[in-house]
Parts: sequence; C-alpha cells; structure tokens
Amino acid sequence: MRKTPQRSCVSCRKVFDKKDLVRIVRTPEGTVILDRTGRANGRGAYIHADAACLEKAERSKAPDRSLKCAVPGEIYREIEKELEKNGG
Repeated sequence: MRKTPQRSCVSCRKVFDKKDLVRIVRTPEGTVILDRTGRANGRGAYIHADAACLEKAERSKAPDRSLKCAVPGEIYREIEKELEKNGG
C-alpha cells in the first residue's frame, strides 16, 4: 500500500494530504503561477483549499515568505475561483 504524500499549509501550518492543498510555484524564471498539476518546476508553497485559510495566507503574506518573492493578488483571485467552482 502506497503512502499518500503530505504537505503543510503555509497559512494554518497543519499537515494535509497533498491532493487537498493548492500549490503556488515560483518558477526558475521568477514568475509566480498556480500549479494545478502539483508537478511544476520551481519553489512551491501549499495552501489549504479553504476560503478562510486562503484569506489568512494573503493577509499574513506567508506564501511570499515561503517563495521568497511577492505573490500577486491575481494568484489569490485565481485560487478563490477554483474554490468556488469546486464548492469549497
């Protein structure tokens, strides 16, 4: 039986299955993108797929510290749209 990969949310610091988190990546070129596949090349930060956690992450700038660069507001809006679409 295979183990399910686990990651920590940069906002609430709790550990979840990787599939329950949203990944933001700073690519080697320095751009910040939303990684829907979970396999994009670059430095990644995970956020729990929850509206409250996302809001806290944006307020505290935890992903900025994790990625060592500023995360644009558009990335957070993109994640919000994904959450609404998936009923989260």
